[in-house]
Amino acid sequence: MKYRALDANGDMTFGQGSQNFLVDSPAAVAQLVKTRLGLFQGEWFLDVTEGMPWATQVLGAHTNATYDLAIQECILDTEGVTEIVSYSSVRNPVTRALTVTVTLNTAYGATQPTQVI
Repeated sequence: MKYRALDANGDMTFGQGSQNFLVDSPAAVAQLVKTRLGLFQGEWFLDVTEGMPWATQVLGAHTNATYDLAIQECILDTEGVTEIVSYSSVRNPVTRALTVTVTLNTAYGATQPTQVI
């Protein structure tokens, strides 16, 4: 597994040769999870079934029973993820923000606790 590393702003990094890539590492899998969670279902024209069902299972009223399951399913369906070791989600009703933190076992080892949303 080889992915171009992203900087703190989520932009691709360039100019440092092979150091700009995450290769066969837990960090590569964690970045792939973040990327997949950021894709809205139907957004990618080559496969409209790919992505998170944000509009139907996460956002809006009365989704408390469905959003954790939808997010966990997307994470577990990500290449390289073998299991979710820990998962926590915090929904702030005032700011309407959702924060999800996970620790994963991957094909390349365990990740550190990572905020994916």
